[in-house]
Amino acid sequence: MTQINGTAFSDGVRFECTGCGECCRARHGYGYIYVSLAERRRLARELEMTTSEFTRKHCETTDGHVHLRDPSNDCQFLDGARCTVYAARPQQCRTWPFWPENMSRKVWENEVKRDCEGVGIGRFYSREEIEAILAKQAS
Repeated sequence: MTQINGTAFSDGVRFECTGCGECCRARHGYGYIYVSLAERRRLARELEMTTSEFTRKHCETTDGHVHLRDPSNDCQFLDGARCTVYAARPQQCRTWPFWPENMSRKVWENEVKRDCEGVGIGRFYSREEIEAILAKQAS
């Protein structure tokens, strides 16, 4: 399990999604959204297509990991600030901003807080809740 003791999150953090869409935009040329087979099936159903059609049209594979196409561009399902597949969005999208790569103080302060207007407002997430979210992603 990813531990966050000794980081900026030892005491927890406030976060509330404001629907701004910034988490769906490519930043610094890295925007991989990894999708499992179950997630591809769910997205395909949402878009009324087969899983294989969805995979061919919307995904590619890098280093053996399937992800949405064009990771250096904004998410293909973003329309303005609105996610057009919100109900079927991948787990990675559901857990923003609590991603392992965001948990260092440097990344949180220099990227996440800067780009996400929902950080610091809304619901309080305890250290234990954040660790549980991170552990779920690792499994």
